[in-house]
Amino acid sequence: MNLLSVEQLTKSYGDKVLFRDLNFGIQKGEKVALVARNGTGKSTLLRIIAGLDTADGGTISVRKDTKIIYLEQEPPFDQEKTISEILFSSEQPVMSLIKEYELLLEEQSSDPDRFDHRRLETVTARMDAEQAWDYEVRVRQVLSRLDIHDLKQPIRTFSGGQQKRIALAKVLLEPADLLILDEPTNHLDVEMVEWLEELLSRSTLSLLLVTHDRYFLDQVCSKVYELDRGQLFGYEGNYSFFLEKKAEREEMESRTVDKARNIFRTELEWARRMPKARGTKSKSRMDAFHELKKKVSGRKQDDALELDIKMNRIGGKIIELKKVYKRYDEKVILKGFDYTFRTGERVGIVGKNGCGKSTFLNMLTGKDEPDSGKINVGETVVFGYYAQSGLLVKQDKRVIEVVKDHAEIIRLSDGSKVSASQFLQLFQFPPEMQQTFVSRLSGGEKRRLHLLTVLLRNPNFLILDEPTNDLDLLTLATLEEFLLHFNGVLVLVSHDRYFMDKLVDHLFVFEGDGVIRDFNGTYSEYRDDLDDRAAARKKEEAQKRTAQESRSTPPTVARKKMSFKEKTEFEKLGKDIESLETEKAELMKQLNEGTGDHSRLLEWSSRLESVLAGIDEKSLRWLELSELES
Repeated sequence: MNLLSVEQLTKSYGDKVLFRDLNFGIQKGEKVALVARNGTGKSTLLRIIAGLDTADGGTISVRKDTKIIYLEQEPPFDQEKTISEILFSSEQPVMSLIKEYELLLEEQSSDPDRFDHRRLETVTARMDAEQAWDYEVRVRQVLSRLDIHDLKQPIRTFSGGQQKRIALAKVLLEPADLLILDEPTNHLDVEMVEWLEELLSRSTLSLLLVTHDRYFLDQVCSKVYELDRGQLFGYEGNYSFFLEKKAEREEMESRTVDKARNIFRTELEWARRMPKARGTKSKSRMDAFHELKKKVSGRKQDDALELDIKMNRIGGKIIELKKVYKRYDEKVILKGFDYTFRTGERVGIVGKNGCGKSTFLNMLTGKDEPDSGKINVGETVVFGYYAQSGLLVKQDKRVIEVVKDHAEIIRLSDGSKVSASQFLQLFQFPPEMQQTFVSRLSGGEKRRLHLLTVLLRNPNFLILDEPTNDLDLLTLATLEEFLLHFNGVLVLVSHDRYFMDKLVDHLFVFEGDGVIRDFNGTYSEYRDDLDDRAAARKKEEAQKRTAQESRSTPPTVARKKMSFKEKTEFEKLGKDIESLETEKAELMKQLNEGTGDHSRLLEWSSRLESVLAGIDEKSLRWLELSELES
C-alpha cells in the first residue's frame, strides 16, 4: 500500500537548482534512507514532504488518514514551554490523561505530605478505563532511555543536544504512519543509538530518514534514495548494497560520457568545417550536435574534498596525567586518573551522555582545571579542538572572512603555500560560495567550515568531539582517509560506531563514578566483549542451576507418564509463574508510580523484560508437562 507519492517535484533557490522533476513513493512498512552531499537539498526535500516548505512545481499525494510526523535537525521549540507541554501537546485524550498523571506523580514526589491522593486515585481510575497503562509504560521507557527527566523544567534551560533528544522522544511517542527523521542519531550516546536502532528495526512504521551513521543505515533501512546533481536514484537494499550499485552506476555513466566525448570531438570538427551556406541542409545534425554537447557537459567531474595540512613537529613528551581528580558537586568525573599519551596514538572515548567526556577534553586543552593532580603538556604540542558546540563566529561574516581571520596564507603538507581562497576551494567552497554569509550555510557546510578552521592551526594533537554530526557521507569518507594518515595524536568522541571502528586503537570507557577503563580494541570489539561477558555469566548461572537440580533429583528417562521429578517440577513451575506474575505486577506499579530516579527506572524496565521472558519460558514448559498423565 502506497502511503506517499511524489511526482515531478522541483525546487530552486535563486539560480541554484536543488532538484528537478523528482518522482518516488514510500510504501507502508518501507524504511527508506535519503543520502546526498551537504547543501544539495536533503533537508529541504524532507521539509517539503512534511508540509513546512513549498516546492516550485510538482505534487505530493498522501494516502487518506495517513499521519506524518517530522523530526527536524534543529527543532523550533517555544523556549518558555515545559517538557510536559512539548511532549504531551497532542490532542489525543490518552496523551492528555498521561500528561496529567505524570505531573501528579512529580507533585507527589516533591511534596508527599501535602499531596492530595484523591486526585491521583481519580486519574488512576480514568487510566484504567482508557486502558492507558501500556502506553504510559512506553512513555517512561522512551524518556528514561533518552535521559529525559523533570517534566516541569522549561525548554530554555536545556542545551541544543538535549532539546533534540526531547524532540526525538515526542516523535517516537506520537502515533504515526510515516516518520520523517532528519539526523535522528545526532546528540545521542552510543547506547541510545543502539536502542533507537533496535526500536526502529522492529517497528512496522514507515520511515524516511537522513543519517550519516552507516551501521544505523545498514541495520534499519531496506531502500536507499540518492539525491545527486538534482536527480534521484533508487536502490533496493541496505547501505552496503547501495555503495556497490552506486559504484557500478557511476562507472557506466563514466563510460557513456567518455564515448559521447569521442563522438563530440568528431562532430565539433564537422561543425567548425561546415560552410555556412549549407547550414539549412544540416539542421537535424546540428540539433543532434547540441544535444550531444549537453550530454557531455551535463556530467561534470565531482570536486573532491581535499584535507591537507602541514603538521607541526611533535616532541617526545606529549601529555602526562598524574593522579587527576575532578568532580562537580556530587558527580565524580575523574578519580585518580593516570595516563601518558604516546606519539601516533588513537584513542576513542565512550560513555553515557553527561558522564564527563567533554570535561575531560577541556582539561586536556587547559580550558578546565583538575581539582587535584597534574596535567603536564609538552612544549611542542599544538592542539586542534573540533568542539561539539560548532563554529563560534558571527553569523553575518562571510566564509572567506572566517578563514582570513586565522591566516591569509596556509602551508600544506608538501611545503607549498596557498591563499585562503584556494584553501577554501580544497574544502568544496568554490569562489562564488566564499562570499556567502555564515548564516546562509547548511548545517553540514558550517561543520565543514569549522573543520577547516581547526586544521588551519596545523595541529599535532587533534581532538574531535562528535565530528560526524551533520556531515555528509562523502565528507566523512574523506575525513576518515585523512585521519588514517594523520601522524599526530588523535582523541575521538563519537557515537558513530563505524567511524570509531575504522580510526581508533583503544578506548577510554567512562564507566561512571570517576572510573575510566582502558580497553585495547575497537568499539565493536568492546561491544563483543560486553556480550561475551554477559553470555558467560548467564552460562555460569545456568550451570549452577543445573548442578543444583541434578544433586537434588536423580536423572530419569522421559516417559509418557509424569515422573516424580516431573511432578515436582510441575508444581514448582506453578509457584514460579505465580511469583513472577506478582513481581511483574509490582514492577508495573513501580514504573507507573515513577518515584524512582533515572537509574532505577532503567533497572526496573530491564527487569520487567527478563520477568516477561521468564513467564513465557516457564508457561511453555508447564503446558508441556500438563499434557502428560499424572
